[in-house]
Amino acid sequence: MNLQYLIHLANYSDGVLYILGLMLLVELAVMVDRFWYLRRTILRGLVFVQELGRHGRLDREALNTLAEDAGDLPEAALLRTAAAHSGQVKGEALASRLEESVLVIAPKLDRRLWLLDTIITLAPLLGLFGTIIGMFHAFSVLAQPGHAPMQVTGGVADALVSTASGLFIAMLGLLTFNAFNNQVRMILLQLDSVKTMLINRMDGQPVVTFDAEGRPNAEAVPVARAG
Repeated sequence: MNLQYLIHLANYSDGVLYILGLMLLVELAVMVDRFWYLRRTILRGLVFVQELGRHGRLDREALNTLAEDAGDLPEAALLRTAAAHSGQVKGEALASRLEESVLVIAPKLDRRLWLLDTIITLAPLLGLFGTIIGMFHAFSVLAQPGHAPMQVTGGVADALVSTASGLFIAMLGLLTFNAFNNQVRMILLQLDSVKTMLINRMDGQPVVTFDAEGRPNAEAVPVARAG
């Protein structure tokens, strides 16, 4: 299959294959962008959640320091919100403000995924449309004098390439769309974990923290008083 034959197929579908090729490029661009961002956010967020779990009580200074360490992670917005309300609100009021931050962050996580959703639906329909146009060209040979049956069957085969291309683009998009939605869900779960940790560490009550091996930190273990 050479370039000349590909151009013939695209022209046979009256340009539909050109549109499908453009959709494939858009799909691949979104896949690379979202894969890089979501994967990086999950891995860095997991490390950050583990680090936050080793802290005891958190004051405003500690929260600001953690927010700087978080950098461009979504968790940084929660830490800045918690630092701004440190010492002023606790419990349900603090939880409500942190939940507001999560709702603001959420649309940024699935950014451009609507393009994949649109391509998944549109590509098979557009491919079928290209095949129908190709069929018109194939059967128009019957109206010409001295036509050969091979011309008709060859034209039908060329017309079906549009449907196959549309289905391939849709299947590729569906797999990645579901994978990205699962990654977004994991990030939201991490944010919910950070929200709970912040509430527990800002309520003024003692918190028993654990090291990397799961043992309680020495300063967090209550010491029994002698008789």
